[in-house]
Formats: sequence, structure tokens, C-alpha cells
Amino acid sequence: MLNYTTYGAPGAARPLLIAHGLFGSGRNWGVIAKRLSDRGEVNAVDMRNHAHSFWDENHSYEALAADLAQVVEKTGAPADVLGHSMGGKAAMVLAVTRPELVNKLVVADIAPVEYAHSQMGPIEAMRKVDFSTVERRSDVLEQMTELEDGLPEFLAQSVDVAGKKWRLNLDVLTAEMGKIIGFPDIHGSFTGDALFLSGGGSDYVTRDHRAAIKPMFPNAKFAKIPGAGHWLHAQKPREFEANVRAFLDRA
Repeated sequence: MLNYTTYGAPGAARPLLIAHGLFGSGRNWGVIAKRLSDRGEVNAVDMRNHAHSFWDENHSYEALAADLAQVVEKTGAPADVLGHSMGGKAAMVLAVTRPELVNKLVVADIAPVEYAHSQMGPIEAMRKVDFSTVERRSDVLEQMTELEDGLPEFLAQSVDVAGKKWRLNLDVLTAEMGKIIGFPDIHGSFTGDALFLSGGGSDYVTRDHRAAIKPMFPNAKFAKIPGAGHWLHAQKPREFEANVRAFLDRA
């Protein structure tokens, strides 16, 4: 079972499950989860091979979706499900393969396609960190100056300072990177309400991707947040929350 943090208490709304992206954690979503918990219970998970959840050699989206299914079955089904990037792909697989567990689906800045880019740059930077000199998170930041602005701070949230290690299974994430940037060949569709919410400055979800989205999610709606990139929930948290809230509360 995945580790997860619960915000709020059961209310009139369906429970909301939040699945983070690659290198993230449920903790990254604490502020948004807390704000949305005024509607009812919100559960923010740590995905496998991340943060405080278990490590496993299989990091396929089928496995990640099965992990999410376990949490939904425990916390209350059907649930509203929100997933960002890697978590968004896992949420899509869950919705298509176990539609009875999903009420409404929010997919944040990702499409059900294979991407050409890799995420090996951050992994290589994390592997280079010399933990023998690390006493605080700022020591890690000083060793990761070659990465783009904001990324070192994000990655540093996954540092176990006391244990002098990463709370990320870098070996498995490296070995499974092809699966992470890809998307499995699954069949079926989710006919419930789905919102594909993207950053206005991101190219992760383009109009061309709708050809892949619509057969699987025939009731998909699309929206963009101006001034936001791939990390839209961190860059424009108020706007992100407002869009998600409006979608989930719509009858």
C-alpha cells in the first residue's frame, strides 16, 4: 500500500486522490490538498519508488495504477482523481482500466502519449551529490547549480538529510525511464467527466494530442492556465486550485 497523507474529513464531496509527478511526493501537494479539503477528504499519495512509499523494480503505469486503485478502494470509491505528469498518466490508466473507481478525472499537463524527452539530466545531477558533505538541504542545492531555476529546490525536497540519501529509487527510475516517458497500450475508455488542465506556456499537451485523448476520454474538456508551464500547480497555485474546484463542483 502506498504511503499517503489525509487532509480534511469526509464531506459532501467525493474523496479526492492526488498523484504527484516524477521526483515528487505527496508533500509537494500539501498546500493545494489542504485548500481543497474544505470540500471533503483529500488523500495525497507518495508514488512507489518515491518519498515514503515502498520501492519496487516495476515502475510501469499498470503497476502505478494498481497502487492508486488500492488507495481508492481503502479510502472510498469512486473517488475524484487528480494526477500531474507521471501521476497523470497513472491516473489515466486507472480511469480506463478501473472506471468504477473514478468519479471525475483531472489530468495536469500530460497526455497519453510517448514523449521524446528524457528525465535523465536530473537523475545524473542527483547521483553526483556528495552526501558526505551534506548537513542541510542547502548543501545539496550548492551542488546542483547546473540545473534550471527552481528544479534543485524541488528535487531537494526528496533529500533525507539525516540518512544522507535520496528518498528516490534512482536505479529503478533510470532502468524504467522508457516506460515513464512512454504510455502503455491499453484498451477501453473512461466515459466520465475528465479535465485536461495544462500550463499556457507548456508544450506537454498540444492540440495534436487530442487525437490520442478523445478516444479514451470522450467527455474530456481542455483548459490552460496562462503564464504557467509544466509545473502549473506550483507556478500558479491559486489559479490551479480554482480550475480544479470549479470542475469538481460542477454538477
